[in-house]
Amino acid sequence: MKGVAWLVQVIIVFLVCGCSNPHRVPVQDRSRAESLPASSSYTVRKGDTLYAIAFRYGLDYRTLARINGINSSYRIFPGQSLRLKPSSQSVVQQKATSSKPVTKTVSQKATRAASGVKVAERSSVSSVPVKVATKPVAKTASAKPVHSAPAKKVPQNQKTTSASASAAAIRWRWPSQGKLLAGFRTKGKVNKGINLAGSTGDPVYAAASGDVVYAGSGLLGYGNLVIIDHNQKYLSAYAHNSRVLVKESDKVKAGEKIAEMGRSGADRVMLHFEIRRDGVPVNPLKYLPKKQ
Repeated sequence: MKGVAWLVQVIIVFLVCGCSNPHRVPVQDRSRAESLPASSSYTVRKGDTLYAIAFRYGLDYRTLARINGINSSYRIFPGQSLRLKPSSQSVVQQKATSSKPVTKTVSQKATRAASGVKVAERSSVSSVPVKVATKPVAKTASAKPVHSAPAKKVPQNQKTTSASASAAAIRWRWPSQGKLLAGFRTKGKVNKGINLAGSTGDPVYAAASGDVVYAGSGLLGYGNLVIIDHNQKYLSAYAHNSRVLVKESDKVKAGEKIAEMGRSGADRVMLHFEIRRDGVPVNPLKYLPKKQ
């Protein structure tokens, strides 16, 4: 009997532990980008934005707009079917177009000028004939060829790419003063950003100036989420908020309070912060200033 009673107690403890918190899952497991569906298409739902859909699948919203023929307003509507990657036919057509030789056309004026035939030009500005100087042009004193100085080679470490230049134009700042809980990881327990500690209601600040392109809770694992577009190349994301204080299309300045910290979609109170370049997550610690 004692053995049976012990077994019953173990089962009860197991059930209580397993059911006491059914909704909390570590953010590292839930905030991963969803894999593309087998159909490589997505049907727009109410509340979706092009930015949010691109964010969900780790895509660049500009690429998503281009392959679906969406203009720069980036407007979509419920029920609309979006391709998540270019069709094979469009790729073939693009390659065929790029491989065609470019045929240069020569104007009749250029052809006649090349053959020595003078082309008369009409001028609507003045009808006064222009006198042409008949005196020979004096030769310069030096007939020696002028050699330009060789271009200096720029060391590899001094070369800046367009991506780094775009990032340098953005004045990044920390979105929260909380200590670092988890860093950026691409292997193992993937974390596409950094997690910062805090208490419920702590302020969440815009890491740089930009336009709010998403404010909602439609992305699995992010809870109440804010996404800011900074220069059409870099986006920043702020997840698990208890309150969101901005709405889509709002313009915000660096350091402006945009939300309050919470635990929506997470197993504890935290701010999950991401920076994405062309839709791809990058390590925020490489962009944020060093804490003193």
